[in-house]
Amino acid sequence: QVQLVESGGGLVQAGGSLRLSCAASGFSFSITTMGWYRQAPGKQREWIAHITGSGILNYRDSVKGRFTISRDNAKNTVYLQMNSLKPEDTAVYYCAADVLNRRVFDSWGQGTQVTVSS
Repeated sequence: QVQLVESGGGLVQAGGSLRLSCAASGFSFSITTMGWYRQAPGKQREWIAHITGSGILNYRDSVKGRFTISRDNAKNTVYLQMNSLKPEDTAVYYCAADVLNRRVFDSWGQGTQVTVSS
């Protein structure tokens, strides 16, 4: 079955960096669009970035220039490198996959907490 397992979250000071990882299994990873979302307390889940199977990238405006999404198809893993972190980046971060290739993220990880202190 489809599994997405995030790791790499934690507590970091403002201006610091973290790299999130999402290990995927149970589907054809290399051809699947992968994404990252986040949900802050009391707010709706929001899209951050995605990367297609062919490597096309797209980012939310508020993270452009600070966050980088990448993938390693040999390891079935997608990453989110987060630099210059701000307190407003504090959220639970979720990995997502468009497994059914319908341009909708239909599979989700359990999330990893990122806390940025000021």
